[in-house]
Amino acid sequence: MDVEISKSVLTDIAATTLEGIEGIEVAHASLKVGEVLRQQGGARRPRALKVTREGQTVIIDVGLNVEYGRNLVGLAHQAQRSVCENVELMTGLKVKAVNVTVLGVTLPKGASA
Repeated sequence: MDVEISKSVLTDIAATTLEGIEGIEVAHASLKVGEVLRQQGGARRPRALKVTREGQTVIIDVGLNVEYGRNLVGLAHQAQRSVCENVELMTGLKVKAVNVTVLGVTLPKGASA
């Protein structure tokens, strides 16, 4: 019996894992001109999180915003490790790579600008 796991489920697992790591957030995807017009309907902006599936292997690309003052490399490694472990544990698929790009720096939550 085969069970198919959709890309949206893999994306949700990765996003939920990343939300649990203090000091980072998944960045919003950059919008192209045509996409800006389509987003006017109030839909949520897409996030910088992409899952590519090749058979039983998965590659995850994620863009993160990191809180100012945090260790960028340490948080990027933690994100890679956590996403890899959770996706493999929950799906049985092999994670080939978790590519993390730090796209921005944010103020700590509760800090006034």
